[in-house]
Amino acid sequence: MDLIEIFKALGDENRIRIFNLLIRGELCVCEIETVLDITQSNASRHLNKLKTSGIITSEKKSQWVYYRINNKFIEENNLLYEFIKNKMVEKIQLKRDIERLKKFKEGNFTCEHLRDDKSQVLKYLQCQCDKTRNEY
Repeated sequence: MDLIEIFKALGDENRIRIFNLLIRGELCVCEIETVLDITQSNASRHLNKLKTSGIITSEKKSQWVYYRINNKFIEENNLLYEFIKNKMVEKIQLKRDIERLKKFKEGNFTCEHLRDDKSQVLKYLQCQCDKTRNEY
């Protein structure tokens, strides 16, 4: 893995936000775009950059592609990985993203829910996260 490419890949706010989510586990592109409230094309473009740099890996399951942090990246760059992980807890936007991810998981939503009625999922997340927003 090329260190310059790793830093280029992590040098974007949306990619850091995606990395922040994937630290917590495997996610489908539709889950990432919903939690971060970004478009599918935007999410896919950033995921591709992270994947090309070797930071994340993907696996196709049925009709969905799931992404996760590449174990090889963690092994080869453990100090960097731990540093980034520890720094992420300091950023308000990243805390909010994790809160949205928790609410998404608590709602037991799936890719099928997103395909069928994404607007309802987004309304739920907005309502749930507005309740806890004052904590930040």
